[in-house]
Amino acid sequence: MILQAGFDGYHIEPAVLILAAKVGLTTSPEPETFTLDNLKAHGVIEHDASLSRQDFAIGDNLHFNEAIFETLANSNPGSDVYNVTSAGQVMQARLADSLAKNPNVTNSEMEFTMRSFESALYLSVMGNGSAGVAPKNFVQKFFREERLPIEEGWKRPSSPIEISSLAQLADLIAQGSNWNATNECATIPLGSGA
Repeated sequence: MILQAGFDGYHIEPAVLILAAKVGLTTSPEPETFTLDNLKAHGVIEHDASLSRQDFAIGDNLHFNEAIFETLANSNPGSDVYNVTSAGQVMQARLADSLAKNPNVTNSEMEFTMRSFESALYLSVMGNGSAGVAPKNFVQKFFREERLPIEEGWKRPSSPIEISSLAQLADLIAQGSNWNATNECATIPLGSGA
C-alpha cells in the first residue's frame, strides 16, 4: 500500500521507497503494518539533525518543531526557491545545532546518507528534481501543515522520481554540506523488542 501511495501521490518509483518500507516494518510488533509512532524509534529511519524534528535524546522526535524547521524555512534568502546549495547548507547547520545540543548525537555515514536523500526527496517531490529546485511555499506547506500544497498550485511531478536521479541530487546536496563523521554506523534493531 505504501509503495502504491508513494507512486500515486508523489510519483516516486517503488524502488525508491521499498527499503524504507521494509526497515519501517522492523519497528512494529505487527508483521505487515507500522505507524508513525513506530517510526520514531531512534536509529532505524529516524535520525538526529532532522529538518523538522528534535533529536531523540533531547526532545520530541515525532512531532513537527517550528523552531527547528526555521533553519530550512529561512534558508536561501532573497529567492523564492530552495536549491541544492541551500539544502546542503541547511544540512550543515542542522548538524552543527545537533552536535552543540545533543551529547549523544548519531552522525555516521548511514545518517548522513539518509539526510542527503531526504533533502533530495523534498526538492524532487515539491519542485523540479532535474533542476534541483523547489518553491519555498510548497516545501513550507508540506512540512508545516503536513499536506500536499495542491491549493497553492503544486502538481504531482510529471516524470517518475527514480533512485538514479535522486542519488545524483543527494550527491550534490552532500557535497555542499561539508559533512564529517563523528561516529560509526549504529546497529539497526531487527524489531521493536530487539
